[in-house]
Amino acid sequence: MTEQLTDLPPVDAVVIGRNEGARLEACLGSLRGQVRRLVYVDSGSTDDSIAIAQAARAEVVLLDLQQPFTAARARNAGLARLDGDGLVMLVDGDCRVQPDWLYQAALHLTERPDCAVVCGRRREIAPQASIYNRLIDREWAGPAGEVKACGGDALMRRAALRAVGGFNPGLIAGEEPELCLRLRRAGWQIWRIDAEMTLHDAAITRLGQWWRRSRRAGHAYAEGAALHGSGPERHWVAETRRALLWGAVLPLAIVALAFVNVHALWLFLIYPLQVIRLGLRPGGGWDWAFFTVLGKFAEAQGALGYYLGRLMGRKSALIEYK
Repeated sequence: MTEQLTDLPPVDAVVIGRNEGARLEACLGSLRGQVRRLVYVDSGSTDDSIAIAQAARAEVVLLDLQQPFTAARARNAGLARLDGDGLVMLVDGDCRVQPDWLYQAALHLTERPDCAVVCGRRREIAPQASIYNRLIDREWAGPAGEVKACGGDALMRRAALRAVGGFNPGLIAGEEPELCLRLRRAGWQIWRIDAEMTLHDAAITRLGQWWRRSRRAGHAYAEGAALHGSGPERHWVAETRRALLWGAVLPLAIVALAFVNVHALWLFLIYPLQVIRLGLRPGGGWDWAFFTVLGKFAEAQGALGYYLGRLMGRKSALIEYK
């Protein structure tokens, strides 16, 4: 792999993490020998993550404990450690980079000077461990081609990131799509290629974890729509409206009607009917359909939490599910 990369722009890596332990060790190991500089940004770990990173000879950056943690802030701190242009692989500490990914991604960026970000197929390490892991593995899938956004793992041009001001450090979630929106507005392209990129360890085995993750998504929808929803892209406006409609407006309206006529409770049948409608879609599936509908309640909770915090002038707190 090292020989393959010699004719391509230099690649550095920024890994972020918090209490990832063995997952971090595997992540850093997957990058060993493939990148010029390896930077690890730690967000207040209380386990042995820092020692693991030092043993892997990564440059360790410790975030200031006096400021709220966000993934966006951590990525900016890692990027600030690097200098010059070139390419940077951004990786979450619970992921392992696939052996051939950096070569294929760097080659794509070299061949497409108008492309700022390239991502590939992220897979779950253990989709068989729980229904939640299987759903997340399905979430990572998507067709190759030009796309609107990437996830937490992607190879990016540092010059493009610097030109748009990097990540928005105030976002507790949804920072990658927000960054990609600003990159696209600046004339850059985002691509997903048909290549294995990373193995991710969601480690979600309980409903409560999945609920918190869905609540975080709802918060990201609402905040993203508040920031950029008025633009031509209508960033996450539809997602926010769907979450609020199905997860808050409809159930509250049905309960209110039931005080007038108890038979209005039959209107709750709209939810199983929606599950059936989604489940019968080509490529649907009953587990996906059920949790898609159930997830709207968690997403609505996250969106309403964002609006309440904004009304009260309160900064959003990190929503963790591990």
